[in-house]
Amino acid sequence: MMVSSAGLDLSAFLRPGDSIVWGQACGEPTTLVEALIAQAEGIGRLSAFAATSFSGILNAQSAQKFSLSSMGAMGALRAVATAGRLGIVPCHVSQVGSLIEKGLIGCDVAFVQVSPADAQGNHSYGLISDFIQAAVAKARVVVAEVNERVPFTLGDAVLPGEQIDFAVNVDRMPVEVAPAQIGETDLAIAKIVATYIEDGAVLQVGIGAVPDAILRLVRDRRDLGVHSGMIGDGLVDLVEAGVVTNARKSIDPGVSITGALIGTRRLFEFVHRNPRIGMRNSAYTHNESVLSRLTHLVTLNSAVEVDLTGQVNAEQSGSQYLGGTGGQVDYVRAGSRSAGGHSIIALPATAKGGKVSRIATTLSGPVTTARSEVDVIVTEFGAAELKGQTLAERTRRLVKIAHPDFREGLDRAAHDIRARGF
Repeated sequence: MMVSSAGLDLSAFLRPGDSIVWGQACGEPTTLVEALIAQAEGIGRLSAFAATSFSGILNAQSAQKFSLSSMGAMGALRAVATAGRLGIVPCHVSQVGSLIEKGLIGCDVAFVQVSPADAQGNHSYGLISDFIQAAVAKARVVVAEVNERVPFTLGDAVLPGEQIDFAVNVDRMPVEVAPAQIGETDLAIAKIVATYIEDGAVLQVGIGAVPDAILRLVRDRRDLGVHSGMIGDGLVDLVEAGVVTNARKSIDPGVSITGALIGTRRLFEFVHRNPRIGMRNSAYTHNESVLSRLTHLVTLNSAVEVDLTGQVNAEQSGSQYLGGTGGQVDYVRAGSRSAGGHSIIALPATAKGGKVSRIATTLSGPVTTARSEVDVIVTEFGAAELKGQTLAERTRRLVKIAHPDFREGLDRAAHDIRARGF
């Protein structure tokens, strides 16, 4: 059924107590989310799951209208978490689809942003594929925001018009996420990470200053490939320059694989009906059996802090929730085990204006990635290659890449580990 965005009445399909799942990041159906915020209290007892948000629509005030949960505090959700309005579901990206399928993440109604239909009446999922397909399959009601400006991307599924219960036509720019400003520390980290990227490597990178800096530094490489949970504007430059060809990939040759396109109009226009970009759901992008087939896979992830034995916290600093599990563990394992590959955790050496060392004696939050999975830790002061090293040797290597102001104290804290002969 086609409904007008003007005077959109969500009570036509939402029931009190319903759970809603919607697309994340640049795939956020903003018209539907705006309507939900305006009408939720009148419907009553609604809950929603949103993985990330960059639209500016969700904030501490709007999140009071319904119960909101997520797999982490990414983007605008960090402020919602700080206000105590966000429920955190600790899980890997690869698990979200199955959690929806099993009903562990409720999904009575799916909100999805899609492209206009093709000649066969099929819509593209556009900018986000990840777990939204699972939400559409599970939902009692599928509500599609059909956006004239969403590209028709090529992937593993389309959404036939007959599977849409309610469609809302809009013509507005999808959420854009501009490239980050690259600072001196970001560039220093990127220069070290780039040394691990050789011709023919397959990359998994996220979005942000360090990933963007890395992509600028590898323009002299040949035949790079991409298999990543998300990609941004930086990919466009590398494809157009002939750097990313995916020619040497052992699977999906010639195609950059991703589940989330997070960038600006430049990226959106580039991916429209582009056969060199393959959208896949997270059961594929983050699947262990798929990733294990990729050789020379170099994965890059970030962290809040790393302790002296290599345990990684990417979620929380004290009582403040800052990030999430995301796809880190899936890709850390894959990169570390890939023939000719590497798994890299990159982070600045300090936080809070240099007052706190991010190479820590003990973690202030949970262990996101176990030390047994960790391969390489990089700060602006160097790289600590930890795989196969004893606990004592790990402490030595990690102290060397900490900020010089903290090395003496960290070295003293590591004494007990070394004294026990570990």
